Order: sequence, then structure tokens, then C-alpha cells
Amino acid sequence: MSAVKPLKILIYSHDTYGLGHIRRCLAIARSLRNCPANVLILTGSILAGRFKIPSRIDFVRIPGMIKVTNEEYMPLSMKLDAAEVLEIRKRIILATAMAFQPDFFIVDKAPLGLKKEVVDTLHWLKTDCPSCTSILGLRDIMDSATSTIEDWTEKGIYDAMEALYDEVWVYGCREYYDPVKEYEIPEPVARKIHFTGYIPRQIPTRDKIMATRQSLGIGPKEKLIVVTTGGGGDGHPVVHTFLSAFENERGGVPPRTRVVIVTGPFVSSADYQDVVRRCEALGFTSLKFHRSMERLIGAAQVVVSMGGYNTVCEIASQKKPLLIVPRAVPREEQLIRAQVLCGLGFCDYLDPRELNPQSLRDKILNLLNGGATCHQAGDLPFTALDVIRKRISEDRKGNRE
Repeated sequence: MSAVKPLKILIYSHDTYGLGHIRRCLAIARSLRNCPANVLILTGSILAGRFKIPSRIDFVRIPGMIKVTNEEYMPLSMKLDAAEVLEIRKRIILATAMAFQPDFFIVDKAPLGLKKEVVDTLHWLKTDCPSCTSILGLRDIMDSATSTIEDWTEKGIYDAMEALYDEVWVYGCREYYDPVKEYEIPEPVARKIHFTGYIPRQIPTRDKIMATRQSLGIGPKEKLIVVTTGGGGDGHPVVHTFLSAFENERGGVPPRTRVVIVTGPFVSSADYQDVVRRCEALGFTSLKFHRSMERLIGAAQVVVSMGGYNTVCEIASQKKPLLIVPRAVPREEQLIRAQVLCGLGFCDYLDPRELNPQSLRDKILNLLNGGATCHQAGDLPFTALDVIRKRISEDRKGNRE
């Protein structure tokens, strides 16, 4: 009996800001490689090489772009006009699809890609590679209903989802937040939607968690607070307020309590130097990046984070007491997610309009002392990877519904 021929899965991740997109794509890729499949990820992330990449997964790196405003992007490092870099990205994406001839093309979050850069590829797959299944993967919450409807209508995204995609996967739970209703998704598109549940993250073994604590010099009876702001491009207000909450005039952290702050690699140099200086004065540990955030989270008693999809999944996968301090601009996605999950008992949150050193300190100490905690409603439905593998398997057998 001949071995099953591995599938070819191409994943597109525009990666203009933060770490969330690449982390989500890697979690999906790690799961799908055992289908079996070879997974190729198109990414603009400059940090792709810092993650541990297992066999059957590789990257095609496209020139990076950085968001200036919601609609304006500039080259991350190349000294070229934005239009030139976008054209290079578009051609690389199409050429990769033509050379790879994927069985599945999964587009992360942006239906048209950055500035419509995947549209040509989607059309080519429809006409020249019709056996390929095109899939749009959306996080649980995109933005407020009003903003999303306005944006999708103006950009023709409803039409694109109907014409260019075979399936739409929503990485969330419809009972928690229903984008079909909130975003007024028309029936032809709604029929393509599959709610997968949330994407779980790797849960480290106890030995690896203990090794992480030991590497940081944290004793077995010491408590650990971890502060993480994802990529860090807009996380400094949270870190600044956290440090202010525990600086000397407020009494410092409780006895036998340690703090690790991971600012994210996109923090500005000036802000990071400020964090390093203040952490040294307080005896805290400051890092820009940690390759095994799941181990660091596993070592913590309390985690403070912003409300990005991937960070929340990483923390909730390990059922850690979580305080979300979301951003509300330029999108309300994090704020809405924090409100939804807090209302269900999965976390606590602090409205960014109420963020100040005292309110943040009170929330953290309450969690540290066993007060209002996460998972009063049970576990988040971390079913996404199982559902995704099932969808791929059914499609391969010709049983896609």
C-alpha cells in the first residue's frame, strides 16, 4: 500500500504589525503538517526566523511593511516607495502560488491581503488551479460592528468573500460573539462560515516550566507576575502604568513576588531603555522577546496582557489568572474581546479609559491573592485545530459540505 501523498498548504500572513499573525499561522501549520502536509507560509514578519520551526514547515519572506495609519503602510526597511514594495510583495505571492501549486490556500485575517495584494493570486487559483481550496481565516472579533460593516462595504469585502473563497473559518465561538449577526454578513457568505472554536497553544511540561523559573532565578515558593504586550508597538502605556503602580511610593510588589516584563520586539528604543532602567531599580526582569512565551506564561501565577487574540489564547490555554488591559484604538477588537470574555468569567479586564497606577495595582493584587479569577465558566472551547484538520481531511476525500 503506497504512502499518502502529503498535501501542499500555502498560508498567507501579511504581518505588518505585532506578532499575532505569525503565531496564529504557526500554530495552524504545526497542526496541519501531520495530515500529512508540507506547509509554506508567506509572511512579512521580520521575526519569522526566531521561532522554532519543525519539519514540513517553511517560510517565504516578503518585504516587510509597517502600518502608519489604518490605510497607510510604509516599507519597514527598504528605501523604496511604498507602491514599489507592494508590487514586489504582490509578485512574490503570485509567483509562490504558481510554483507551489497548493491544494489549500489559507489567507489570514485580511480577505484582500494588504492593499489588495492577494487578489491576483486568488483569481489565478480560481482559473488556473481550480483544485485548490481557498480559505479565509478570521479571528473571533474584527472590530466594532459599525466600523467593520463600513470598512467591508467600502472595500467590497463581502463580494470578495462570496466570489473568491470556498470557506471562511472563524477562530471563535458563535455563542460568545456572532460576526454573522454583528457584521451583517449576507446569506451566501454565511453559508461558507465554519466556527472552529479557539486556537489552542502548546502547553509546556512541568519540567520545562520549572526549568524556566530556575533560569530566571525564581524560587519554588516565589510568585511570578508576567507582563506581556505582544509585539510591543503600542504596549508602552500598559508597561509604564504597571511600573508606576509598583514604584517605591506605592510600596513595591508583595514579598516573595517576582516580575518579568516582556515589552515585545517592536517597542521603541527610548521606551525600552526607560523600562530597563526602571526595572533595574525595582529588581524586575525586562526582556524584549522570549522564544518560549508558553513556558514563561506557565511559570506565572498572574499574567497581565493586552487583549490580542493570540496572547489571550496562549494564556487561557494554561488557565492562568489573566488581567487584560486592552487598547481601544485604532480598533475596538481588544476591548470587545476583553468585555466578552470577562462577562463569561474567563478573565478580568481594565478599561483603558480607567487605566491608572492605582486601579491597575488593585486588579493585579486581587488576582495574585486569589480573588476574582479566570475560568469561572470552565474552559474556552479550544477546538480549532481539531476542526481545521477535519475540514482539510473532508475536503481531501471530496466530502466537503
